[in-house]
Amino acid sequence: MKTKLLKYIINNKNYWEKCNKKFKSSLPPIGEVLHDNNNNTTEEYKTQEYIKEKIKPYSEVPGPKPLPFFGNTWRFIPYIGDYKIEEVDKVSLRLNKQYGDIVKIAGLMGRPDMVFLFNADDIEKVFRSEELMPHRPSMPSLNYYKHVLRKDFFGNNAGVIAVHGENWYNFRTKVQQPMLQPRTAKLYISAIEETALSFIERIRKIRDNKNEVPNDFLNEIHKWSLESIARVALNTRLGCFDDNINSKNLETQILIDAVNTFFMNVGVLELKIPFWKLFRTPTWNKYVRALDTITRVTHKYITDAMYQLKLKGTLECSADSSLLERILSMDPSNPKTASILALDMFLVGIDTTSAAIASILYQLSQNPEKQEILYNEVTNVLKKDENLTAKKLDQLPYLRACIKETLRMYPVVIGNGRCMTKDTVIRGYLIPKGTQVIFQHYVISNSEKYFNSPAKFYPERWLKTSPEHKEHHPFASLPFGYGRRMCLGRRFADLEIQTVIAKIIQSYKIKYNYEKLHYSIHPMYMPDGPLRFTFIDR
Repeated sequence: MKTKLLKYIINNKNYWEKCNKKFKSSLPPIGEVLHDNNNNTTEEYKTQEYIKEKIKPYSEVPGPKPLPFFGNTWRFIPYIGDYKIEEVDKVSLRLNKQYGDIVKIAGLMGRPDMVFLFNADDIEKVFRSEELMPHRPSMPSLNYYKHVLRKDFFGNNAGVIAVHGENWYNFRTKVQQPMLQPRTAKLYISAIEETALSFIERIRKIRDNKNEVPNDFLNEIHKWSLESIARVALNTRLGCFDDNINSKNLETQILIDAVNTFFMNVGVLELKIPFWKLFRTPTWNKYVRALDTITRVTHKYITDAMYQLKLKGTLECSADSSLLERILSMDPSNPKTASILALDMFLVGIDTTSAAIASILYQLSQNPEKQEILYNEVTNVLKKDENLTAKKLDQLPYLRACIKETLRMYPVVIGNGRCMTKDTVIRGYLIPKGTQVIFQHYVISNSEKYFNSPAKFYPERWLKTSPEHKEHHPFASLPFGYGRRMCLGRRFADLEIQTVIAKIIQSYKIKYNYEKLHYSIHPMYMPDGPLRFTFIDR
């Protein structure tokens, strides 16, 4: 009877127009949560909104069909499935082409459904309507590690990575002021420049007689990234580029290897069948050992830095103060906040910044004419042996454009998202609470819909002084995310990247004399293969 009545209502034009007029002023607009007067979502109210806006049910969201029992998880199993974790970029392009701007991947064992969005307007709507404490889809494995397996260490103060709700909000509130203020980041230019110059000298030492660096050059970039984080977070020199092999030097390599292991196994634990939730798999054991190593080594560095601050006898901050000291001065009664923030920076800051540097260097090597434009800009602003300053960095717009263009074409993290905390209408579909909505930044930022000739490396598109400049959709390229959960360390990452690229370009001409490298996720999105760059002295 109800089905017949609903069909009659939908097909009867006069009744439809009456409903539209009746409910026009009383119902929420498209894109907002559907609640009744008691703040409860009801089937009746959903039906009324469906009549008004022709909202389609969640079951009709297009996407690959799940199999009985295995759902869509089987697609990520090697040799059986057709979705490779290391080729999620290609999978995303394929999904967008096959199903459109919204795609549902349902039936993922041990985790919520994922809904991929490929339209910048939809992403903007979700971001702009997010709540005070947005829920970001993040690694259940890391969540388990922090809140169950090592709860004795982290407690209720587990940082911002894989943390949600009030604990996340309270922690973020305490640390975001010094982390996100541009003026605070600029205080570290001198320390970051010093590390960059050490990297320049390291390149000079490891080159062969053809000026080519070894196959493991990515590891050298990791060392630079680790050293930079230590200088900013702890005001500590780790000696990553020391020629003499000693216990401290070996320990930094152990930390780098552990971070790589951590990231390499995240995709396996999260997208494949989560056997780790039932028993300790070999992958899970490697993952936990890596996290234990990261926690142990970084905690040692942090403890040493805290001891030095104790000897200092005062928490008054100066221009040379570390981030640890700045956070501690804001809340001296709770040193755990400062130490956990530093640990999170080591955990997610090494591989991400390293991947960005590798990608930028590779793109400059493939586009020598753009590299020369950048070199001319840098040398006009920054003389040889002259110290870098915030004012001089502001005079390097082409440098920033080269970085922005690389991260548009090849974002280090190809997507992020939100876990919906309420029923929401997106692209005409009612997306239920608890669904993970994934923003496919890589696909969008390489789409002709948003960028002319997107496959072309063209930094000029970001320069307002360029005749080719045009305004782009503000949500079409978001390498650091957006909103309340955007990258907390973005100011420092930006500063580190600008500084080291400027110094490298000032010192060397970069070439890559081998076949073109393809990009893949291992674990960040970056060129796949040995980075055997040739660095020719300027």
